[in-house]
Amino acid sequence: MSKLKVIRESNNLTQEELSEKSGISVRTIQRIETGKNPKGYTLRMLAKVLEVEESKLLNTEPIQNITEIVEEKEKLEEAILINYSYLKLINLSSIPFIITPPLNIIIPLVLMFAMKQKNILSKQLISIQIVWTILAPIVFMLGIFLKLGHKFTLILMILIALSNVFVVLRNAIEIDKTKKLHYKLNFNMI
Repeated sequence: MSKLKVIRESNNLTQEELSEKSGISVRTIQRIETGKNPKGYTLRMLAKVLEVEESKLLNTEPIQNITEIVEEKEKLEEAILINYSYLKLINLSSIPFIITPPLNIIIPLVLMFAMKQKNILSKQLISIQIVWTILAPIVFMLGIFLKLGHKFTLILMILIALSNVFVVLRNAIEIDKTKKLHYKLNFNMI
């Protein structure tokens, strides 16, 4: 498969759509996708429309590097779309609702969609809340089964709530400092 075809498909474009956007004929695009290297104006226009370097469209590099190019482009697009102020707001919005799950998940989720911040970091923040909402009752029930008394149960409830506040605040600080999360999961639940 040619580099042009991989990059075109990663942009969800048909040959006809690429032709319309670039002003290059469908036949020329077909020729390039069968192995012919684009040159001059054709190369510049295709690179401009697909938002890649011209060298990325030439069939001089091994084809397995194409997936790296596509992944780089997706990461770059996602990094551009992240508004860290909104991300911090989404993160902090769960604090008032820690004692009323599942609002600690629903409110940040609604904000994520309303602010158009559907990216890896916001999904991670909400996934952390989901995991906490699942684990908190389990830990609480284990505490009750131990039958250590009412004072222990009250202390356990407070510690469970404070643990979530700590995670949220620590992530908010890290978002400010490094634009990353301090506490994150190896998976997304959304």
